[in-house]
Amino acid sequence: VQLQASGGGLVQAGGSLRLSCAASGRTFSLRNMGWFRQYPGKEREFVAAITLTGRSRYYADSVKGRSTISRENAENTVYLQIDNLKPEDTAVYYCALGDASVQSANLLRAEAAYGSWGQGTLVTVSS
Repeated sequence: VQLQASGGGLVQAGGSLRLSCAASGRTFSLRNMGWFRQYPGKEREFVAAITLTGRSRYYADSVKGRSTISRENAENTVYLQIDNLKPEDTAVYYCALGDASVQSANLLRAEAAYGSWGQGTLVTVSS
């Protein structure tokens, strides 16, 4: 499975972005999906996750209340909408695909729950 993330760019603080991640292959609908982000020189950190049915969604505290993860299985695509963007949201955002056997909210927040990663898309928020 290959993942292609897009939608990053330069946006002013307070604005919104919707990131997309398109997956190749036939098993997208059978997998959990996640978004992580990475600051320069830092480890990747969890942003949001959605289970294969879309019924369960999880968010990092830093984006909770102003972001929405969603998926369109018919299009093999997962989305991350972030509103009210802040300069501290500036990072490279990665989408990831994980095994649906992982159902724990805590485990879905960990990189280890995901086996395939996209190339990343840069989000820059200016103040």
